[in-house]
Amino acid sequence: MNKKIRTDAVDHLFNAILSLENKEECYNFFEDLCTVNELLSLSQRFEVATMLRERKTYLEIAEKTGASTATISRVNRSLNYGTDGYELIFKRMEE
Repeated sequence: MNKKIRTDAVDHLFNAILSLENKEECYNFFEDLCTVNELLSLSQRFEVATMLRERKTYLEIAEKTGASTATISRVNRSLNYGTDGYELIFKRMEE
């Protein structure tokens, strides 16, 4: 993990997220925490990651999600060279 983001404040945020018990609580917390655009941007990146994992092309992903090629490229780099956070989530969601 990037040492720059490992702070007490980020730990506090993650502990708050881990305390959420259902999707409705997630909606309520994240709507208070994020702007609409921030939340949509996060969900777009996750959708891009899902589609990249399904071997969709950049063009297909851009058309379906509206993501820029720069965003798609950043997500792809995380999938290939990141800390496997996306992969962990994908595997858990499949269970």
